[in-house]
Amino acid sequence: MRMYLCVCVCVCRLLYLLQQSSSSLELRTECAVVLGSLAMGTENNIKSLVDCHIIPALLQGLLCSDLIFIEACLRCLRTVFISPVTPVQLLYTDPTVIPHLMSLLSRSQHTQEYITQIFAHCCKTPEHQTVLFNHGAIQNIAPLLISPSFKVRMQALKCFSVLAYENAQVSMTLVNVLVDGEQLSQVFVRMMQRDKPIEMQLTAAKCLTYMCRAGAIRTDDNCIVLKTLPCLVRMCSKERLLEERVEGAETLAYLMEPDIELQRIASVTDHLVSMLADYFKYPSSVSAITDIKRLDHDLKHAHELRQAAFKLYASLGSNDEDIRKKITETENMMDRIVSGLSESSIKVRLAAVRCLHSLSRSVQQLRTSFHDHAVWKPLMKLLQNAPDEVLVMASSTLCNLLLEFSPSKEPILESGVIELLCSLTQSDSPALRVNGIWALMNMAFQADQKVKVEIVRALGTEQLFRLLSDPDTNVLMKTLGLLRNLLSTRPHIDQVMSSHGKQIMQAVTLILEGEHSIEVKEQTLCILANIADGNTAKELIMTNDDMLQKIKYYMGHSNVKLQLAATFCISNLIWNEEDGEELRTRGSCGGSQERQDKLRDMGFVDILHKLTQASDPNLCDRAKTAMQQYLA
Repeated sequence: MRMYLCVCVCVCRLLYLLQQSSSSLELRTECAVVLGSLAMGTENNIKSLVDCHIIPALLQGLLCSDLIFIEACLRCLRTVFISPVTPVQLLYTDPTVIPHLMSLLSRSQHTQEYITQIFAHCCKTPEHQTVLFNHGAIQNIAPLLISPSFKVRMQALKCFSVLAYENAQVSMTLVNVLVDGEQLSQVFVRMMQRDKPIEMQLTAAKCLTYMCRAGAIRTDDNCIVLKTLPCLVRMCSKERLLEERVEGAETLAYLMEPDIELQRIASVTDHLVSMLADYFKYPSSVSAITDIKRLDHDLKHAHELRQAAFKLYASLGSNDEDIRKKITETENMMDRIVSGLSESSIKVRLAAVRCLHSLSRSVQQLRTSFHDHAVWKPLMKLLQNAPDEVLVMASSTLCNLLLEFSPSKEPILESGVIELLCSLTQSDSPALRVNGIWALMNMAFQADQKVKVEIVRALGTEQLFRLLSDPDTNVLMKTLGLLRNLLSTRPHIDQVMSSHGKQIMQAVTLILEGEHSIEVKEQTLCILANIADGNTAKELIMTNDDMLQKIKYYMGHSNVKLQLAATFCISNLIWNEEDGEELRTRGSCGGSQERQDKLRDMGFVDILHKLTQASDPNLCDRAKTAMQQYLA
């Protein structure tokens, strides 16, 4: 504490002298230099300086006309702002600061280096990007890319990488910028040449990657396919430093994430898939005492390397079946993923489960590698206690493991997963609610009655109907999908509707009457068609004239999908195949003849006859099939 007070007293005195106009420029400059030296110490030093309001004092000093003093203030500001403990928002508090910094860029190479480095470190959010963009960052910084100073060129390049990241406005502007008569994208391409420093190659590749992902450059553009992608693959090789391999792999994963052609090209470039296996071999085994320093370095980057490799494998295997097969056949790959799911580093666990999710899109891998390595066990363990970001990806992977053709489905069911999934549907996170209900939907598909009863019991009717009014469309769609799967096969339909028919019909009514998308209403009508296929459940429709009028309305709708789904409802209602159960329990509209008569009286036959002339072949065939029931 005494030391902290001494530092604060010293800093306050220096700041006082710095801000006194009566002090000589030499003294004020020396004060800025000493403060800059203090800023190069520990993070506690930086905190002390920030607490003593060094940033406003130095920013005020930039108003001076003396270049040497300005450079000293900027150098100190640069050192303070690049520290992770400095709140970057302090740069944006005063709206006059950014335009003034822009005006100082032309003063000297030192001002250019320091200011661009400050911008590169303090541009953290879309709001920061917008402020810098609006104050002419692109026009002012672009000429610096051909500066005679390497440091200036490098910091300008870093500025453009942070400005373009996930920013379409900046990226679209950059495409049209000329630097000394040359397109900016071509300047970046030159900076990726093999004879340039690795830091420059990598940063230029990031600029082009971000511009591509923002839609400013096509994925099939030569500067991406022939320059950026190969450059990033080179960064993944053994010859590069560990930190360069990490940055290269993560940037490459981001570049090709949405594009299957780039994934295919990357997968056959420089043996990338097998090259990444080396990322898991750190820290290296060491025996000599002289290797302690190397071991410490390897340990520091080991987690980052595994995280980067998992990310890149996830991106590579997100679409192509052959690439997924190549990944799973890489040495010990599935074992490494399983180990990654229980790593101490949360970032590695997240990257590992992303990789697993990418591979789980493969029917072949679900039936082979996933089953052989029982990946569902560590996945279930991960779901018990994890941050939401991990839970979203893990539960999404679980959805795939619960598909009907997955051998993992049965053991997962036996592990008591239903309660866990039901709890996810109550999450505040829409993504977790979607995944919880999606997994239940997959579980209910072609399931036996015992599983369906357990799902309804664990979920509870109140929660089920709460989900049917969820504001998130994806949640609503998956809930409708679950309900549709629960209402399949006649005995199941009749049992569910006998217990919850009133509430289900109310929910269907609300959705059909509400402002919902075509897809939501189509799914709802399909549920109604399933209900109409029940032996006793169809009574709930036949005795509800309001519902019949809604079906009639949708048969005449302008959208063919809704017409087809509504016609399915009527087709099931008039079906004349009767069984013993129906004959024993039918009421006033219970038999097929009574149902047909009522529907004829309500005008459905006329609508069906009209639909037999529909231009859509599926709708036409369905209407003809329904009409044949009247002739049978």
